[in-house]
Amino acid sequence: MFKKSKNDKMTYGIVGLGRFGTALALDLAESGSEIIAIDRNEEKVREIREVTENAFIVKNLEKKTLIETGIQNCDFAIVCIDEHMDTSILTTLNLVSMGIPKVISKAMSTEHGVILEKLGAEVVFPERDMAIRLASRLETERMLDFVQLSEKINVSKMVVPDKFIGKSVEEINLRKHFGLNIIAIENNDTVNDIITPDYKFKQDDILFLSGSKDGILELCVWSKK
Repeated sequence: MFKKSKNDKMTYGIVGLGRFGTALALDLAESGSEIIAIDRNEEKVREIREVTENAFIVKNLEKKTLIETGIQNCDFAIVCIDEHMDTSILTTLNLVSMGIPKVISKAMSTEHGVILEKLGAEVVFPERDMAIRLASRLETERMLDFVQLSEKINVSKMVVPDKFIGKSVEEINLRKHFGLNIIAIENNDTVNDIITPDYKFKQDDILFLSGSKDGILELCVWSKK
């Protein structure tokens, strides 16, 4: 039975060692986190025992069986069941009822996610979330740097879009179209922090912009059209 060590490390209980659950377990273990892993497949459990001694073969996921593993002593419980929606729902319900501070469940569909949320779990859609992250990375490939100062204020450093070159700040009007402000423009190691409306963008300009993340992403997408 798993018992939390007397240290400040966060503890994670992972139910289901499919591709998502296994990858999550390995990443958390590599980061030094304390984990417990549960699956009905003996081979998968044996593999995870290489990174944690708290790996259990569990043939059913009833509440009593889960309690016997000690998963209720974790700070987080993550349901990573890849098949059988009913098993995922029942397991999530059992973990939430144990009083685990945070239960996160992988959803297989929008409808599945709605049910899991109603049970009190935080829902993740691994494939969709991965696609969104990839899209964001592709959309912002012109960015050289990005810093989030607050929920609404971000600062980015990006190469001037080709369609800006030869046009003035007033013509492009980033504030009107994207809610962005130009803080400074760098060119050939010279930084200009007093940007006038008649300034015309030049080849190799580096723009320092402030505004919302959505505005910055919209600008990146628009600049490629």
